[in-house]
Amino acid sequence: MDLLYKSAIDLLTKLVATPSFSKEEDATAAIIQEFFEDRGIETNRKGNNVWVKNKHFGPGKPTVLLNSHHDTVRPNSGYTRDPFKPEVFDGKLFGLGSNDAGGPLVSLIGAFIHFYDREDLKYNIILAATAEEEISGTGGIESIWSDLESVAFAIVGEPTSCALAKAEKGLMVLDCVSRGKSGHAAREEGINAIYAAIDDIHWFRTFRFPKLSETLGEMKMTVTIINSGSQHNVVPAECKFTVDVRISDVYTLEETLDIIKKNVRCEVMPRSLRIRPSGISTNHPLVLSAKKMGLQLYGSPTTSDQALIPVPSVKIGPGDSARSHSADEFIYLHEIEKGIATYIDLLSNVILQ
Repeated sequence: MDLLYKSAIDLLTKLVATPSFSKEEDATAAIIQEFFEDRGIETNRKGNNVWVKNKHFGPGKPTVLLNSHHDTVRPNSGYTRDPFKPEVFDGKLFGLGSNDAGGPLVSLIGAFIHFYDREDLKYNIILAATAEEEISGTGGIESIWSDLESVAFAIVGEPTSCALAKAEKGLMVLDCVSRGKSGHAAREEGINAIYAAIDDIHWFRTFRFPKLSETLGEMKMTVTIINSGSQHNVVPAECKFTVDVRISDVYTLEETLDIIKKNVRCEVMPRSLRIRPSGISTNHPLVLSAKKMGLQLYGSPTTSDQALIPVPSVKIGPGDSARSHSADEFIYLHEIEKGIATYIDLLSNVILQ
C-alpha cells in the first residue's frame, strides 16, 4: 500500500502541474501513458483518452470499468495560489484538479495496479482516464465506448468523501421562448412576451412531478437565465429564458420533456438528451460490497460521466465535492490513501474468485 500511495501522489503532482483544460488534455494524457508504460503496461489511446487492461485480460469474462477524468475547469479569479504549482501544506495537496478529479483518478489507478497481475479474477478490468468530462463533451468516454470490451458495470471516480452514489440525477437544459407582439409602451399596444413568460416561469418554479425517486428524491427545475427587450418604451415581442432540469431515475428525459411541453405555452428546445439519470440495483454485488464495508450510500444531485455510461454504475472517490471548482482547490493526502484502500476493498468483495 505504501508503494501504491507514493506512486499515486507522484502522479497526481505531475498532473496538477500540467494544464489540462477540457479539449486540451494532450499533455496529461501523455503523462498517464508514460506512467503505465514505465511499469510495462500496454496503453491504448484515442484522442486524449487513455485506457489499459489487466495483465490476464481474457475472453469469456465480463469486464469492470474503472473510469475517471483528467480534464479540469479553468481556474477562477479567487485563486491566491498558483493553480499549477502542486504544494503540500498542513497535509493538503493544493492545485487545480487535485480534488476534481485527480485524487479519485490516481486512487483508481492505484487499485488497478494492485489487481493488475492477479490471475484469480472473475472479471477483466479496464482503467480508462478520459477527457472532456467537465464540459460533457463528445470526445470523452462516449468516444471510446465501442473500443471497450464486454463492460458489465463501472466505477466512476469522483470526489464523494468515499461515500457511494448508487444513483445520479440526469440533466436537461432547456432553451425556452415566449412570444408576444411589439408595441409602444405608452399605449395599450402589443402583447408583452415577458408577461407570457412569467406564467410559464411560475409553472417551472411550482410544479412537482408526481413520481418520487426513493434514492434521488424530487426532480428539480430552475430558471437560470432570462433575456428580453431592447429599449424601455417598446413592448417586447420575445422573451428567452433557460431552465436547468435535474431528472431522477423514475423518469426518462423524453418523458420529462413531454410533461413540460404539455404544461407550458412557450417554445421548449432541449440542448441535449445525452445526460441521462443513472444508477444501479440495490442488490448489485457492488452495492452489497459497499454495505458490507459500512459505506454511506446516497443519491447524487450532480452529474458526471456516469450519465454517459450505458451500464450499471456507481460513483465514489476520495475528496470532497464541495471543493470542486473552488479557489485554491486541494485534497488531503490521507484521503488518497483511504481512496486506494476503499477501491481495493470494494472490488475485492466482487471480482476475486
